[in-house]
Amino acid sequence: MLDLEGLSVSPVEKDMLAHPGAGGLILFTRNYQDRQQLAELVRQIREIRPDMLIAVDQEGGRVQRFREGFVRLPPMAALGRGYACGPEQALQDAKLIGELMASELTELDIDISFAPVLDLDYGASTVIGDRSFHGDPQAMIALAGAFIDGMNAAGMAATGKHFPGHGHVVADSHLELPVDPRPMDEIEQADLRPFAALASRLDGIMPAHVIYSAVENQTAGFSPFWLQTVLRERLGFRGVIFSDDLSMAGAHGAGGYAQRAEAALKAGCDMVLACNCQSGAQEVLGYLETAGHQGQVAVGGLRCRPRHAMDIGRRQAAEAVATRLIEENT
Repeated sequence: MLDLEGLSVSPVEKDMLAHPGAGGLILFTRNYQDRQQLAELVRQIREIRPDMLIAVDQEGGRVQRFREGFVRLPPMAALGRGYACGPEQALQDAKLIGELMASELTELDIDISFAPVLDLDYGASTVIGDRSFHGDPQAMIALAGAFIDGMNAAGMAATGKHFPGHGHVVADSHLELPVDPRPMDEIEQADLRPFAALASRLDGIMPAHVIYSAVENQTAGFSPFWLQTVLRERLGFRGVIFSDDLSMAGAHGAGGYAQRAEAALKAGCDMVLACNCQSGAQEVLGYLETAGHQGQVAVGGLRCRPRHAMDIGRRQAAEAVATRLIEENT
């Protein structure tokens, strides 16, 4: 999965997207000016590769790449706070927000938002923080499940992150390599529970660039134990495993970009993200060509389903919920 540097596809990027090792594209704020420009950008991408999986991080709160011209979405913690007061209403709100988020993207032929975040909130991680629905596993399962229902109603597949849980560590894996020292049984009793409960409803999962040192001295995204033994065998997950961005500091210990891609794929990732470094992405494409990995990932289940506009009444209700939650949590 590649990215783009600007508002349109450059000649170099056109060649990279046409490469058989390229199966996906993730968009960032730098790729967005307004809805008309975004629609044209997606058209350019589809003209090169009609089958390309187009993604974005449109979680809500501080992680919302497209803002102007889109509904401002609340952080997921706002839904969690509402759950404490009225669970039934919070679940209805979560479903509406999930449907609204997804419908605004699928209307523009964008396949997935990497959501929902399934990390528990321990009050320690600034990079997760209010991106998390809740600190209690059962509340997380209920709220994230409702959010997934909303996404599915809009024709969007769901991708849970960051397996097996990023919320307990203080360090930001974008900037350094976090280490979680908790024993396996503690992780199983808390952080793993949302992934276990929702595995059958997720089409994608993204592992964390975190070392769980009491289990092994390897990040989850480069670990056959976490991805194959735990995720595939124990939890029975059958969807696509995406690596987190190989440019993040938490991935640097595996070596250069080709070595990082090789480590992630051998561990069990199906698609690797190489973003924010075009030379690194080209290195990964070269590795994939040499290693013969191109064209092996079945992402059809992640492409957005037949698109339809969100019912106007539900859309208005969802926008009202988003506004209320933002006001209540400001």
